[in-house]
Amino acid sequence: MKLSRAVLQQCVSARLLVKPATDEQPADYVEVSNGVVIFICFMKGANSILIPKLVKCLLEIKLSYCAKQNKRVSILELPGDILIVPQATLGGKVKGKVVQYHNNIDKEVGEVLYQRFVDHVKEVFEENRIHLPNECSVKNGTYGNLQVLSMETNGPYTHVIDM
Repeated sequence: MKLSRAVLQQCVSARLLVKPATDEQPADYVEVSNGVVIFICFMKGANSILIPKLVKCLLEIKLSYCAKQNKRVSILELPGDILIVPQATLGGKVKGKVVQYHNNIDKEVGEVLYQRFVDHVKEVFEENRIHLPNECSVKNGTYGNLQVLSMETNGPYTHVIDM
C-alpha cells in the first residue's frame, strides 16, 4: 500500500510563489539555487511514523549530479538547496477521462504530515550543516494553496519515489 509519493527534480534554480500579492502586500516568494525540488503527497493511511524513513530516503538517495566529483551524490553531499512543494495531485488516479483523488489523505491530516515532513527535512539538513556551506538552505511552499513555480533544470532529471 502506497502511503506517500515524492517527485525529486534536480534544479539549477527555482522560485515558488507562496503568497499572492494583495492590495496591501506584494507577493511573497521563496527561492533556491542549485539543488533539488521535492514534490510531496501523502495518501490515506500515512502517519508521522513514515516521516523519518521518507526523509532519510529522499535526502540520502544519490540522484544529484556533482560535476566536481563527476558522479551522482545525495543532496546532503552535493551540497545544494532543497525546495519542498506540497503536491496533492501526485495522489491522483485516472478513471476514464477524469482524475480522482480518493486515495489522498484528509486535508487536515495532510497539512500536519507536511509540516512534520518539512521540519524533519530541516532538522536533518541542519545536522549535516557541518558538511554544507552556510548558504545552503531548505525552503518550502504552503500546504493547500495554489502556488506558481518557476524552475530551471539541468536535466530534466526527475525521479518518482513511492513509499
